[in-house]
Amino acid sequence: MDFNFDKKYVLDTLQDLLLTDSPSGFTKNAADKVKKYAAELGLESETNEKGNVIITVPGQDSSKTVGVCAHLDTLGLMVRSIKSTGKLAVAAIGGPIIPTLDGEYCKIYTRCKKVYTGTILSTSPAVHVYKDASEKKRDIENIEIRLDEKVESREDVEELGIQTGDFVCYDPKTVITESGFIKSRFLDDKLSVALCFGVLKYFKDNNLRPKYDVKYMLSVYEEIGHGMSNIPQEISELLAVDMGCIGEDLEGNEFAVSICVKDSSGPYDYEYTGKLIEIAKRHELKYAVDIFPYYGSDVSAALRGGNNIKGALIGAGVHASHGMERSHYDGVENTMKLVAAYLLD
Repeated sequence: MDFNFDKKYVLDTLQDLLLTDSPSGFTKNAADKVKKYAAELGLESETNEKGNVIITVPGQDSSKTVGVCAHLDTLGLMVRSIKSTGKLAVAAIGGPIIPTLDGEYCKIYTRCKKVYTGTILSTSPAVHVYKDASEKKRDIENIEIRLDEKVESREDVEELGIQTGDFVCYDPKTVITESGFIKSRFLDDKLSVALCFGVLKYFKDNNLRPKYDVKYMLSVYEEIGHGMSNIPQEISELLAVDMGCIGEDLEGNEFAVSICVKDSSGPYDYEYTGKLIEIAKRHELKYAVDIFPYYGSDVSAALRGGNNIKGALIGAGVHASHGMERSHYDGVENTMKLVAAYLLD
């Protein structure tokens, strides 16, 4: 099969999504964007009460409905309290690697619709002042936000409209190199969302329809564990497209699509994963089969939620997950090929 994906469309979509702050619980702007993408491709979409976006893709045969899911939400922080110094204490949203946040620029979104900027720093940020500046543990208790405002007290900060519960979004620092590497925070899982739209664009450009009806679902609470806990009842099998892990004892890499046979929630459906492996072999894709021991997906949440489905998990290889992540367009393309071939099969 001749796959001719629109690389520029995929990368432009990815960059647009990465520039749209969307930590779990603060995802409306990102959800509105993907609904716009769907409309531009002539597809209908809806948002359920939870905030998940569901895009309907008519197939050649409506006797069966399959689901494909990725997640829009990312890691982030939230204002925990305002210190007497005018600095902000924070709580984590999801599981960011906290030491990697030291020195990162961020935005604070207030409930009164104002946005302020700041920097995430250790509470011992200066080597000329603090003896433990280099050795102090970088954990959630020992980082704080220095606001780019003239504030010297809690009262000064409160006058700005900043309060407990405001979302803190840190800079993704996105760079796409000429050699094809994609470097950014939050490739987990905006890389998957972008490549899923790349498949939909491929279908439209080539006048193709999937074999069966498809529900493309973009969840907004995956990072905290309950993104796809409820799905449309007509779905019989659900494919999660999320990041593929790279590291010790794993076969996956940034140039391949990873097929996960088991994660912390248990094994994925044997026949389903076997079908994906067979498709990858048939189309001569660069792929890896791996177990992710410290991982859970939207399929995990759907199964725990009692949905009567078969489930599987794939994704482009992403290095340094929950930190400064990196992938490569080759891995993205191999993943798009597997998703497209699966839906057409």
